[in-house]
Amino acid sequence: MKKNFLKIAISLLTIFFIFCLYASTVGIKTNKLNTKISNEIKNIDENLEIDLKKVKLILKPFKLRVVAKIVGANLKYNNQLIKLQSIKTNISLKSLLNKKFSLTGLNISTKSLEVKELISFLRLFKKDIKFYIAEQFIKSGYIIADLDVEFDENGKIKDSYIINGFVKEGQINLFKKYDLNKIDFIFDIKKNNFELKKLSLLINNKQISIPKLMANKIENKFKILGQVNNDEINLNENDINDYFEFNNSSFKIKELKFKSQNEFNFEINKKFKIDNLEFKSDLNVDHLIVNNKNNLTGIFPKLNKIIKFNNHQINLNYKEDKLDIEGAGEALLQENSDKIEYKFLKTKKNLFFDTNLKVNLNQLNIDILDYQSEKNSDLQIKIKGNKILDKNIIFEKIDLKEKNNNFKIINLSITKNKIDKFDEISFDFNDKENLRNKIQISKKNNSYILKGKSFNANKIIENLLDSNKSDKSFFNDNFKLIIDIKKVFLTKKNPITDLNGYVVFKDNDIEEANLLSKFSDKKEIIFSIKKNGDEKITTLYSHKAKPLVDRYKFIKGFEKGSLDFYSTNINGISNSVLKIYDFKLKELPTLTKILTLASLQGIADVLSGEGITFNEFEMNFSNDGKLMTINEIYAIGPAISILMDGYVEKNKLISLRGTLVPATTLNKTIGSIPLLGKILVGNKVGEGVFGVSFKIKGPPNKLETSVNPIKTLTPRFITRTLEKIKKN
Repeated sequence: MKKNFLKIAISLLTIFFIFCLYASTVGIKTNKLNTKISNEIKNIDENLEIDLKKVKLILKPFKLRVVAKIVGANLKYNNQLIKLQSIKTNISLKSLLNKKFSLTGLNISTKSLEVKELISFLRLFKKDIKFYIAEQFIKSGYIIADLDVEFDENGKIKDSYIINGFVKEGQINLFKKYDLNKIDFIFDIKKNNFELKKLSLLINNKQISIPKLMANKIENKFKILGQVNNDEINLNENDINDYFEFNNSSFKIKELKFKSQNEFNFEINKKFKIDNLEFKSDLNVDHLIVNNKNNLTGIFPKLNKIIKFNNHQINLNYKEDKLDIEGAGEALLQENSDKIEYKFLKTKKNLFFDTNLKVNLNQLNIDILDYQSEKNSDLQIKIKGNKILDKNIIFEKIDLKEKNNNFKIINLSITKNKIDKFDEISFDFNDKENLRNKIQISKKNNSYILKGKSFNANKIIENLLDSNKSDKSFFNDNFKLIIDIKKVFLTKKNPITDLNGYVVFKDNDIEEANLLSKFSDKKEIIFSIKKNGDEKITTLYSHKAKPLVDRYKFIKGFEKGSLDFYSTNINGISNSVLKIYDFKLKELPTLTKILTLASLQGIADVLSGEGITFNEFEMNFSNDGKLMTINEIYAIGPAISILMDGYVEKNKLISLRGTLVPATTLNKTIGSIPLLGKILVGNKVGEGVFGVSFKIKGPPNKLETSVNPIKTLTPRFITRTLEKIKKN
C-alpha cells in the first residue's frame, strides 16, 4: 500500500515538475484570458481597445506569478490603430487561481512604426508635454519602442512608465532655415527624464553627431543638456548666409571649413522659450576665406582682396549672456602668413578684445608717418580695448614694436570713426628717409601737449597739400594743441629748430594758430591763423622760401629767396596773396617750353643752365571748393618779366594765359646790350619784338602750350612793370 502511494506521489511530482518546466519554458497558449485582458485594458481608458489572438502563459514559479505574452496584437484608440510586436503582463498565481486577477503593468513592444503615428497615439491617452513638443516638431521617421507601464488600483497608468527604443530616418521641422533629416538615435524616456544616445543627423546636408542629449523636467521647465560633435563641415557662402545671416559690407565670408566638439545646456518652458543657455566649444578651423573690401593698403601695402585664416584653435564659452572666445592661428593678409592670437568677451553692452598680430615675412606701413617695417623683423602689434555696443570704441592700449621702433597709444576713444580723446600717443622710430622721429602727445585738462626731440613733417605736409588724401573730419571734440619740438624736418635737407606755439581746433578745422621756429642760421619761419568775426586770416612768413618751394617736384634748382603768404577766408571762400622775393630759378619745364617756342633760345639755355634771377614773384588767387581762380601772377627780373591769369580746376583742368617780355625795359634799349641784344633782338633792325603771349591749357598730365609774338605790350603789363620799378 505504501509502495503504491509512494509511486503515485512520485508520479504526480514528476508530472507537476514536467508541467512546471514546460509552463515556465515553452508556456501554455490559451484564449480564456482574452476577455479579461481586454476588460482590464478598457479600465485604462474606455476608448482603448486591444485586438488579441491567443495568450501565451509562462510560469514564474519562484515569483508566484505568470507572465502573459501576446504576440501580434493591435491597440486601437478612437479607431486609431497601432500594430504591436508583443505585449507582456504579470499575473499573480493567487489572483489567477481565484479568477480575480487585474493588470498591474504592461510591457509593450512595437513593430516598426512611423514616429508621428506613435506619438499621436500616446498623446491620446497620456497628456504629457514631452509628447506634445515632439509631435509639433517631428515630421517623419520610423521607430521601434518598448513601453513599460504600471497601473494603480484604479487601473490608471502610474508615472513610473519607461519608454525606450530607437529611431531611424527621422526628419524634424524645427526651424524654417534648417533642414534636419537622416536622424538616427537610441532613446530612453521616463517621467521626468528624456535621454538620447548615439544621435546622428544631417543639418542642411551637413553631418552632425550628438553622443548624448538629455532632458530633465524641473517644475514647469525642462533642462536640456548634451554634446554635439562634427568631424568636418565645409560651408560655402550660401550656407553661411543661411546658417548665420552674416552680412557685413566690409568683410564677406566665402568659405568656412571646421571641426568641433561642443557641450551645451539650457532650459525650455511651456512656451518654448529658451533660458539659461550655456555652451562650450572646441573649434578647429581648417580655413576661413573672407572677401575683403576694406582699403587698408595704407597699413598693409600688399593686402589681399581674399584673406585667409588657417589652422585656428578656438575655445568658445557662453554663459549668462557672456560669450568668451580665445583662439590663435595663421592669418594670410598679404603675401605670407602671419600669426595672430586673440581674446574676445561679449556681454550685453560691451565687446572686450585683446589681440596680438606677429608679422615676420610681410611689411607693414603707417603712411601718414612715412613708416615702413623691414621684412624678417618680428614685428608685433598688440591691441587691447572694448567697444560699448552701438556707441564708442575704446583702445586701452595699441602697442607696435619692431626692433628699435616703437609706437604706443593709450586710452584712445573713437565714435563713428572720429577721435573723442586719448591719454597718450608716443612714437620713436626711423622713417623711410632714415630720419629719427621721437615725439609724445599727452592730454592735460582740455589740451594736448606735443613734445619731442625730432619729427619729420614732410609726409604730413604733403598730405595736407593733397586735397584727395586729406580728410578734415578727424575729431569729435574741440581742443588746443601745444607744440614744443626741438627739431622738425620740412624736408630731409631742410630742418627747422625749436618749433613752439599752439594750434586750436574747432569743428575739425584750425580756429587759431601761432607757431614760431628757426632755421639753422637763426632765420625765422612764422605761421599764424586768427579769427576776426567770420573772417579767418592766415599768414606765413619764411626767411627761406626754398624748404617750402622744394616740395613741388616740377620746380627744380630753386635757390635763395624769402616767402610771404597772406590769406583771408569767409564762408569757405579764400582770397590769397603769395609773394616770393629775390630768388633764382634753374628749371621750370613749362617756362622753358614757352621760351623755346618764342625763339628765345638764349634765355631758355640760361634758365636750364645757371638759372634766371627774379626780384619778385606775386600771385593773387582765390579758392572756392576745388576751383582756384588766378587773378594775377606777376614775376619780374633782370632778364624776363611774366604776367598771367586763369583758373585751375583741381585734378581736371588747367587754363592759363599771359604775356612774357624778355626784359623789364623796352626792346630797343635791349638791342644796345652786347651779346644779350643779339640774342633777343637780332642783327637786323626791326627784327625784335616786345614779347610773346602764351596759353597753357589741358588736364594736369597733358598740358598744351601755344605761343604768339606781340609787337605792342598791353597797358596792364606796362602799368604793373612801372609799379614794380617805382616801388623798387
